[in-house]
Amino acid sequence: MKEKIISKAGEMFLKLGFKSITMDDIAGEMCISKKTIYKYFCNKEILIEESVHLIHTKVHELINDAISKNYNAIEENFEIRRMFGEMFKSSDTSPIFQLKKHYPEIYRNALKFQIEECEFCFRQNIEKGIAQNLYRKDLNVEAYVKFYYYLIFNINENTQSEREAYQLELEALEYHTRAMATPEGVIELEKNLLNITK
Repeated sequence: MKEKIISKAGEMFLKLGFKSITMDDIAGEMCISKKTIYKYFCNKEILIEESVHLIHTKVHELINDAISKNYNAIEENFEIRRMFGEMFKSSDTSPIFQLKKHYPEIYRNALKFQIEECEFCFRQNIEKGIAQNLYRKDLNVEAYVKFYYYLIFNINENTQSEREAYQLELEALEYHTRAMATPEGVIELEKNLLNITK
């Protein structure tokens, strides 16, 4: 039951916001009593923390799933973006923006995981792109990891609308890729950009 509550709460928080969803809302959605929820979680903050942890696990699985499909480095980034879009498509406001604004302590704890996960993922992608001759061999990999991390997290921390954040992320992905791309990489980027507009 505890896992079911965490899973349902996570869905609802992503869809309707961390602030606006109450324990009553979750109980009503699950057709259980609020007392049942409080049996496992003494307050909403604990439930949010557990839900954020579950969302991180899903994000980790999503990234691993995309990497396992053996796309080239540029396709891989577009596939991860598409999968994130599916995961967060029902959100009106950016989940990271909400968490930072309403639950800063939980946000700070979550950030530690996000930084490690994202930097690892970005580094792996850049190294893969260099090996595939899609990214330039003379790149300062650590600098580009940080550049992209700052771009993406600034967008998500400071953009309230999830739709707007998603669009800005595409612009950031194009910017990041063009900055690193070889002529062959630019061709691959253009191909992936065309597939988005279809």
